[in-house]
Amino acid sequence: MRPNPLLLPIPRRVEFCAGAFPLIKEAFILLQSEPTVLLPAARRFQRLAGLNWQLTASPTTSPHETGLRLRIVDDLPHTQGYRLSVTPGGISIEGADAAGAFYGVCTLIQLLEQADSEEIPCCRIEDWPDYPARGVMLDISRDRVPTLHMLHELIDRLAGWKINQFQLYMEHTFAYHAHPEVWRQASPLTPEEIIELDAYCRERFIELVPNQNSFGHMERWLRHPRYAPLAEIQGEFLVPWGVQRGPFSLAPGDPGSIELVRGLYDELLPHFTSRMVNVGCDETFDVGQGRSRELVEQLGAGRVYLHYLEKVLVDVQRRGRTPQFWGDIIVSHPELVAELPKGVIALEWGYEADHPFGEHGRKFAQSGVPFYVCPGTSSWTSLAGRTDNALANLRNAAVNGLEHGAIGYLITDWGDAGHWQAPPVSWLGMAVGAAFAWSVEANAGLPVPESVSRFAFEDASGSMGNLAFDLGNVYRAAGYEPPNSSLLHHLIVNEPELMRQVPVVTQPGLENALRAVDAAMTNLASERMARADAALIRHEYENTARLMRYACQRGLLALAGKDPDRDPALHRELAVFLEEYRQLWLERSRPGGLSDSVRRFEELLGRA
Repeated sequence: MRPNPLLLPIPRRVEFCAGAFPLIKEAFILLQSEPTVLLPAARRFQRLAGLNWQLTASPTTSPHETGLRLRIVDDLPHTQGYRLSVTPGGISIEGADAAGAFYGVCTLIQLLEQADSEEIPCCRIEDWPDYPARGVMLDISRDRVPTLHMLHELIDRLAGWKINQFQLYMEHTFAYHAHPEVWRQASPLTPEEIIELDAYCRERFIELVPNQNSFGHMERWLRHPRYAPLAEIQGEFLVPWGVQRGPFSLAPGDPGSIELVRGLYDELLPHFTSRMVNVGCDETFDVGQGRSRELVEQLGAGRVYLHYLEKVLVDVQRRGRTPQFWGDIIVSHPELVAELPKGVIALEWGYEADHPFGEHGRKFAQSGVPFYVCPGTSSWTSLAGRTDNALANLRNAAVNGLEHGAIGYLITDWGDAGHWQAPPVSWLGMAVGAAFAWSVEANAGLPVPESVSRFAFEDASGSMGNLAFDLGNVYRAAGYEPPNSSLLHHLIVNEPELMRQVPVVTQPGLENALRAVDAAMTNLASERMARADAALIRHEYENTARLMRYACQRGLLALAGKDPDRDPALHRELAVFLEEYRQLWLERSRPGGLSDSVRRFEELLGRA
């Protein structure tokens, strides 16, 4: 074992001592209190430790035959806290509760993974979390719906990082029995799969929180004739970044809107054991630009929004559940925050390094509204991530959330504009966010590339962590950093517009980005991943790098006054990328949504 083993998250108090405990091949795991409550922790050890240790609850078990003692104690002051002790005589984990014992085992497994085959060094660890709720939200509505195998693998890994909430952001990707036309082409999650996934999460001390947007982002519903009459607008409307075409939001003044949403809850919520529900209700930019124009002129946009939101929140509360909602609209009307129903949770989200988590958190705190801070992985609309931005955004949220009393920390991973980022691109943000959510102070010096390499990629060499870190910073090398995206992504989506914005795109910047891509990818030659999907990960990063180089070449050709869509070599490169992309997609994701994801690439190929 290395002198100072890596741990993720880094515990608050760690002391390594002289001596070691020999890892005997056969021993007992003694459950010293409440055996059924401790069973998930013991089972995790059995699955992952690589040792043939059997369970027992018998107090007559010989100390010489006992390798691990698990128990719940009442002298640990923090819920989910634990004490881990390794002595020459054995290993002991004491939890403040069942979750604490489970998290102690998660830390022990990380130590065992770095130990030699014969012994584990003596140590004492005491640990507990900053945030009682530490979650990850995965977007499954922007084309990419994961396979159940991918979700299981991700949930197992998140549990090891001490994440205890998981959300699947849904607009149209649950197989509602009453609404088949909405999800028919999406390969949705079925009711049976949700029930199974809920149980899988609970076994790992993760709460699967239902998440169904209920106001804005309903375009996948409103495009169908059956629901079109409920749309706020069908034509163009203004958004902060320009003009967008509807439909988008439900019309808040139409009684049919809340009736539809209530029907969705009737069918969706019984599949979840969680008593929380994320109702969404974010980015309702079109409200007041269509059917509710007169209502907004009469009452004001904030009041119209609040009236509809209250109906949604109260309906959830009547079902005995606690509603969560995205706080971006209500926080822009601070005079209305205090009027929110009691017992709701606001989700304060923002994805730039300097997002005002402190200012917005203060507004919710002063009004007595419980809230989560919700940073992001910065992976979407970036191709390979935005490493520096992600780290700053994740830390900003953790620090300011603690200062203003946030009760939760939710790491969001979106899939805007086709969900082009390969799933491993998001692992760096998830891992670092999990560490900051557990203890931002203890993890302030987290060695990010090395930790991500070991605990996300299972690569002890550090190479894959360096690759993910460096490729994720190519966005900076290009010389222009658009918000919530990368220049290379924009060169594929709207290259003609960028070409008119001199000096946004420059030859030195794009050449620098090309060199940065190639430099980052040299790490593949030295990686030593132990994951079963190591070959797939390599192919996913090679495909990502191919797309990044393609984007740079598009820009360079346009700067030279040439049409990139008429360049045969570039055309062939995109065709190769697209063939690989389709194959890789189906390794982790369902076929529904793939046609939407690749539409832009097909349009570019069709221009040649």
